[in-house]
Amino acid sequence: MVFFVKIVKKGNLCLSQDIKMQVLIVIPARGGSKGIPRKNLRLLGGKPLIYYTIKNALQISTVPVDVFVSSDDDEILSVSKKIGAECFKRADVLAGDDVTLDSVIFDVYDNVKKQRSKDYDLIITLQPTSPLLEVSSIEKSIQFMLDNPQVDTLISCKEDTHLSWSKVDGAFQPNYEERLNRQYLKPEYRETGGILITRNHIITPTGRIGKKVHLFELSNKETIDIDTYEDWSVCEFYLNRKKILFVITGYQEVGLGHVYNSTLIASDIMEHELEFLVDHKSQLAFDKIASLNFKVSIQQSDNIVDDIKAINPDVVISDILDTSEEYVVALQKAGIKTINFEDLGKGAAQADLVFNAIYPEVEKKENHFFGPDYFCIRDEFILSEQHAIKPNVQRVLLSFGGVDPANNTKRVLDTILPRCEALGIQIDIVTGFGYKRFNEIEQYTSDVVSLHRDVKNISDFMLAADLAFTSGGRTTYELALIGVPTIVICQNKRELTHFFANKSNGFSNLGLYSDVSDQEILETFNALLNYEERLNRRGLMEKNKIREGRQNVVKKIKDFINN
Repeated sequence: MVFFVKIVKKGNLCLSQDIKMQVLIVIPARGGSKGIPRKNLRLLGGKPLIYYTIKNALQISTVPVDVFVSSDDDEILSVSKKIGAECFKRADVLAGDDVTLDSVIFDVYDNVKKQRSKDYDLIITLQPTSPLLEVSSIEKSIQFMLDNPQVDTLISCKEDTHLSWSKVDGAFQPNYEERLNRQYLKPEYRETGGILITRNHIITPTGRIGKKVHLFELSNKETIDIDTYEDWSVCEFYLNRKKILFVITGYQEVGLGHVYNSTLIASDIMEHELEFLVDHKSQLAFDKIASLNFKVSIQQSDNIVDDIKAINPDVVISDILDTSEEYVVALQKAGIKTINFEDLGKGAAQADLVFNAIYPEVEKKENHFFGPDYFCIRDEFILSEQHAIKPNVQRVLLSFGGVDPANNTKRVLDTILPRCEALGIQIDIVTGFGYKRFNEIEQYTSDVVSLHRDVKNISDFMLAADLAFTSGGRTTYELALIGVPTIVICQNKRELTHFFANKSNGFSNLGLYSDVSDQEILETFNALLNYEERLNRRGLMEKNKIREGRQNVVKKIKDFINN
């Protein structure tokens, strides 16, 4: 028999027009499940297990298909009919534990082709125990059979290469010649049971597999075949999983605080599918996020909303400073939930959830959360000790964020170095990921001055410091958590609005770098050399519950996502 198929491309698939190919899909669903009683009708994600396979079959658009559920159970058949499948009552003789699927599938094929007067060319078995199988995978497997008429049978599989053993005559023997890392072993594949496609000249009451077999590899989650309660729990996990997109800004002028905050949150909601998008100015943020092995892309469209819609997330977490009303409303109209961080723009009033740890609460609004109770500490600070105030200052820390665009590092160093040398005080300079002006400070390194680039353990330097200089961003929370008396010099006007770094919380905030004199810096430094003053500052810092902030934020985000 010759079939003439005209193929029209659509994305990665081909749509067939005027197809003479006839396709039968059989979903076998016996009522007597042993491992999980009544498995096929048990609710998974609020729907019967069999629902997912029937819906997948009915949504196939590349070829016309007839979809039949074969079962010995009247309730399964009734539910299947309501979902949209046609039903085939299986004879009792084909419902036993020892009956293979080959005879079950052939029975449906043989009877339906006679009833419909259709000589089906492809007979597809879809197992109801593979609820995470995607329609696109079924369509691609069908297309493969259309494009490769020499292939008799297609079977879905999972790459399953490991060091394995067999038992021969009571003794264990390796299935490999030498122990190698997994990537160097000969690939092995395991059938998933999700898809099996065979041609009409291959199927018999005792077989569906011809001589020329193609293995169709599925994605990891699609390979789950529910056989145990543990498998069921994994499927529930994937069905509840949402796609979360972090939209981030981070470049020389604004620093990388948004990156550090968002990657912390991401690390705490790994049960969801996570992706990052940075605006077109933020190559620096892109590089940092990529270095942490998160999936990240950079804005391509003129309007970043178009990039977001193309990714099609369930939730967008924006840490891009002030948002516009148009930005947030456009996302919500697309059915996307919105969470904003550090947002004082008009978009904040429209967002579903807002966190502003470093800004004051001007007007209390529902689902807006402000202050140190919502600051997210980094992992290294979770178990950090409290700094002990010593009678004399022995070490000073200079850390002005990931970028330090004003180069306050060099300015403060120039100002306090003579005093530190005179008193034998050590200076630790910690620069961030985006700092570029090393040539201006490297000449200062000596027995007194130590330079540390993009460290991963800044909490250790904070704990060792008796006094610190920093900008007005997130680092102030970290220093307060450890209890280090701190002098703040703001990098930009926005940092002037950060309410936390003030005297009531133990800080000496000198304001914007361009408005403060070297003399003010030195006088403030000298004042904090006093033991009683530093002890008092540490007491003010301790009153805040910064250590609990991250879990507060994550809990609210998870509750919001899951509702």
